[in-house]
Amino acid sequence: MNALAPITCAPQIVTKGLHKTYGTGHILHGLDLTFKAGELNVILGPSGCGKSTLLRMVAGLEDVSQGQILMGGRDVTRLPPKERGCAMVFQNYALYPHMSVADNIGYALKLAGVSRKQREQRVRECASSLGLEDLLQRKPGELSGGQRQRVAIGRALIRKPPVLLFDEPLCNLDSALRHEMRLLIRSLHQQTGATILYVTHDQTEAMTLAERVVILNQGRVEQIGTPADIYDQPASTFVARFIGTPPMNLLPVTCLEDNVLMLADGQRLPIKLGIGAIRTGKWLMGVRPETFTLDQNGVTAVVESSENLGSHSLLYCKLAGTRCVVSLADRHHLTPGTQVWLAINPTPLLFDMESGQRLLVSFSHTAK
Repeated sequence: MNALAPITCAPQIVTKGLHKTYGTGHILHGLDLTFKAGELNVILGPSGCGKSTLLRMVAGLEDVSQGQILMGGRDVTRLPPKERGCAMVFQNYALYPHMSVADNIGYALKLAGVSRKQREQRVRECASSLGLEDLLQRKPGELSGGQRQRVAIGRALIRKPPVLLFDEPLCNLDSALRHEMRLLIRSLHQQTGATILYVTHDQTEAMTLAERVVILNQGRVEQIGTPADIYDQPASTFVARFIGTPPMNLLPVTCLEDNVLMLADGQRLPIKLGIGAIRTGKWLMGVRPETFTLDQNGVTAVVESSENLGSHSLLYCKLAGTRCVVSLADRHHLTPGTQVWLAINPTPLLFDMESGQRLLVSFSHTAK
């Protein structure tokens, strides 16, 4: 029996008008979400946005103030956790310190009345899949952080749950271990096909793990999409600045009647309108650091400082009175005060100055 055999009944998870309140505080505001069966979904957002609360409500660990949660079409809103078919992995591992690794992994099977012989076989299979076969007799206190998290994952997987819930599972690990565990979680998903909801505030985890990302902000959905969609076409200035390291640059511009974007210092970007039209007036222009290139025909900026990161360089510039970060593929050693000329390729995005929402229009430009 394969401990990581594909799940044949992974359900779709749907929330309808989901609210959560604590006293007078409103944590979640009427969330309508659909997580497809067998999909790895990452719920991303800053601390306090409600993402862990949403996960705990799906697990049945938090009451629903208003709305519904459906799994495979079944209303589970009022069902206890044990009747939902979910397993959860917590950021603090939640292992029993007095039990061995084997007993921690197999504890759910023991509670379910599985025979000792069967239990030991399944624990060995699961441990082997997670690289824990030589650690089964150790206690959690004798393990590294990465090993403890593998035990926590094994304990969740041992019951072959159709739904796996991860609540910031990697936040206590160092960078190398986080990378290793991301690869493991992706492999586990490919092998099991379980429906996964994965909560994190780390955009790297979201971009590398997710098939689909849900971005929350103050209990509301900012955007839902693939990692590529969210990075390339952020729906708002919040998403634009939250996704990407360094984040997207936002510069105030004025759209003139002759299809020209004018920067705050008067420099101009002639544009060619594509689908839609741009209203004249003031906007925010969004430019990813890596879409800048050095070009004598571009707009002028002044270098304030620079960093050589080996594979690329970062220039911290003042462009039209706004501090901008420029990421260049080559190594550049530019002293403060150096003037550079910058072109933007591909085209920048435009956002409404007041609402922060992206303008749905495409255009091309030639800087001068």
